[in-house]
Amino acid sequence: MTIAIGDKLPAATFKEKTADGPVEVSTDQLFKGKRVVLFAVPGAFTPTCSLNHLPGYLENRDSILAKGVDDIAVLSVNDWHVMGAWAEQSGGMGKIHFLADWDAGFTKALGLDTDLSAGGLGVRSKRYSMLVEDGVVKSLNVEESPGQATISGAATMIEQL
Repeated sequence: MTIAIGDKLPAATFKEKTADGPVEVSTDQLFKGKRVVLFAVPGAFTPTCSLNHLPGYLENRDSILAKGVDDIAVLSVNDWHVMGAWAEQSGGMGKIHFLADWDAGFTKALGLDTDLSAGGLGVRSKRYSMLVEDGVVKSLNVEESPGQATISGAATMIEQL
């Protein structure tokens, strides 16, 4: 079953690279009592993710935060080393959270996993964005195709805030 608007996010723990090294970030730490934009990508460094999806959120970070959002996070089924390298390469380190759902546990619990083995990627996350308030999904935008970043992009999210 896929998570829906009005549902509470399942509990999970992610890995994130920080200036002090890797840290564990729980869903409670990230979402409890906060208004957070979470978007997910099929893979760090992949073309649509790096050229279309992530840049929109980085470029519009201040506008999103100005609309009462406490934090922005990007999630991918990658390890924390890859997510950390992507954060550094993209200029996003310290601006948004780059969360590693290394075993796809959270992604599968959301029902937003997809098998991209035909493209050599294995089990990954569908591309989506959501607004989460105190751990509850308030908006959810899932792309039909992993190669598109239109309805899950920053422009759509800004309209929904």
